[in-house]
Amino acid sequence: MLSEKMFEVKNTYDVIVVGGGLSGICAAVSAAREGAKTVLIERYGILGGMLTSGNVYPILGMVSAGTIYDEMIKLLGKDSQKEIVSGNGREVPVDVERAKSVLLRFVRENGVDVWLQTPMVEAQVENNRLTGVVIGTQEGLKILEAKVFIDTTGDGQLAALAGAPFAIGRAGDGKCQPVSMIFTIGGVHSEKGIVVNGRSDGVRLPDGTLYADVCEAANQRGELPPNVTIVRLHRTCYPGERNVNASQANGYDTLTPGGVTGAELDLNGQIDQIVTFLRKYIPGYKHCYVKTVGSTLGVRETRRIMGETTVTDEDVEQGRKYPDVVVHDAWFKIDIHNPAGGGQAEKYAQPCMPYDIRYGSLVPLNVDGLLTAGRCISGTHRAHASYRVMGICMAMGQAAGVAAGLCVEKNCTPRELDVKDVQGKLMERGVDLGLR
Repeated sequence: MLSEKMFEVKNTYDVIVVGGGLSGICAAVSAAREGAKTVLIERYGILGGMLTSGNVYPILGMVSAGTIYDEMIKLLGKDSQKEIVSGNGREVPVDVERAKSVLLRFVRENGVDVWLQTPMVEAQVENNRLTGVVIGTQEGLKILEAKVFIDTTGDGQLAALAGAPFAIGRAGDGKCQPVSMIFTIGGVHSEKGIVVNGRSDGVRLPDGTLYADVCEAANQRGELPPNVTIVRLHRTCYPGERNVNASQANGYDTLTPGGVTGAELDLNGQIDQIVTFLRKYIPGYKHCYVKTVGSTLGVRETRRIMGETTVTDEDVEQGRKYPDVVVHDAWFKIDIHNPAGGGQAEKYAQPCMPYDIRYGSLVPLNVDGLLTAGRCISGTHRAHASYRVMGICMAMGQAAGVAAGLCVEKNCTPRELDVKDVQGKLMERGVDLGLR
């Protein structure tokens, strides 16, 4: 039976960040560095989001010099690991097990309170202003209140519960990019084992056969799962390992319990089939075995929270620059995993030019006291396929955290905050925004 005690106000903060992935970590630390009393709420027992819980690495995506991305790479990267540059741009392998403890210490050392294993279940809104979040704890449901909130849940859960408008999927049919279960294999021959980022790499086997054709043929024979037409094999920090981005499940609504469970069952069932394919057909992989599997789904796309401005297709295609920039020279390919089949929606990942993300894309419509960062910001389906990666999401988190700290200092909402103040503080911290 629910009681009033269960809904008591547990604590009050200046800034509450919901979602402990890399964007949330960067947002919380950046807000705390502005002097704001900050808490980071995470539904799982570890920080790092897709990097740690999802086993998704290397870190991809690039931004301008001087952002918190540079600091995070120094924190997470290994000195002994040579920098990798591929068609994906800069790739940063990470020791995921080490990252679990490193990230928690990093956040705490910067003065951020952390609430782990604490799902956020509802938003408290008064006169269109977000004032609190309802969280689930061992003591029951509690309320945390704050002056400013940052949604870094990936799914835009807080913003949606608070009443912000959102879009899902591509125009026309609303279908989202597929979900995957990322896993790491060991036992790979250090010299013979190929590395594959995607079909467009043109990787060939020793006999001259195009690797992508081998995958396609195996898929058609039923030796790979129905929508797995390419098996991507990324380097890790250690010899004899590959991070495997291959499993694919389409059509599951991961905003529902049934959709999550269905996708988990589907994807976990694909792993053995993929490993058997590698052992049978790919030189250097004969003795490979599964070492680690993500403990949660790799979800590429759900809600995109509509904001004061929107990152458009033309922004990423043409490399547009804006005077209200808060993330400068963001770059990653337009990487749309096919929402309705295997491989890429546009056959290959498409090129883009380094582009700016504007402050308004982090400010949701219809709800005050709230910012977004990470893949749930305001953008089109196609633009989202570029900015959704970790390197760019970290810089978004920093911008949102700085903005939240300034809102506390100036006693204003994110919508009322002058973007020049955000830019000034970011540049003071060494961030290149391309402004003169």
